[in-house]
Amino acid sequence: MQREDTTKRQPQASGASQLASGTSLTASGLMGSLPDIDRAGVKLAVVRQLPVEAPDRQQSLADSVLADWDASRWPDGVLSRTCYLSTDGQRVLTYEQRTDDHGETADHGAIAYRLYRSGTRGDAPIPGCIVIVDVQTDGHDTARRWVDTVFEALAAETTLHRGGISGHFHISSDGTRVMNYAEWTDEQSHIDALSGTGSIGRGPAWQRVQTMPGVKSLGFRRYTGYAVREGSNLPRSDV
Repeated sequence: MQREDTTKRQPQASGASQLASGTSLTASGLMGSLPDIDRAGVKLAVVRQLPVEAPDRQQSLADSVLADWDASRWPDGVLSRTCYLSTDGQRVLTYEQRTDDHGETADHGAIAYRLYRSGTRGDAPIPGCIVIVDVQTDGHDTARRWVDTVFEALAAETTLHRGGISGHFHISSDGTRVMNYAEWTDEQSHIDALSGTGSIGRGPAWQRVQTMPGVKSLGFRRYTGYAVREGSNLPRSDV
């Protein structure tokens, strides 16, 4: 999973004023049912992980989320919303891209993040699985230092699994959480990459990642994209 460090994300100009009342919602063609995580103009990502009562209720919960999105007027500043299904049937995840900072007051179990740093391999295929890795940190400095250490460990690796496509590291507004939105070719590739050591890397640099003071792993969960919604009257840089 060789990585090219593509950016340290900086705030972009807001496009919130262009989201008018009554915006129609359409299914996006962005990578099928996945969003463009590096999309221009995004300042904030608001993420919710909704528990599912039973695996056979997962799709109905996701459909109810989509129905609510389609029936209601979106708040100003919301650029896109994406719904994901966990492969274990236990969660529905939503990922909302915003062009303003208003999502920092997110509620209902949501966490507001800013994209800090991304890496994508040069021959990146369309992902078949999204792995959400959650980490707790004791502040912004520790969060940034931990992400930077992950990139150092990745750069030092020579045998990363070819199923890995990208990693998009988000830091929460209060600095207490890091979320890696990792794109993989498929679920089995991620399972295989973790076999043996439980880490995608084997080199000594990963020891610093795993033992950094002020950092606690909260685990990971695998997802597949279910549906994307976006405001159809917003300007798109790719059309």
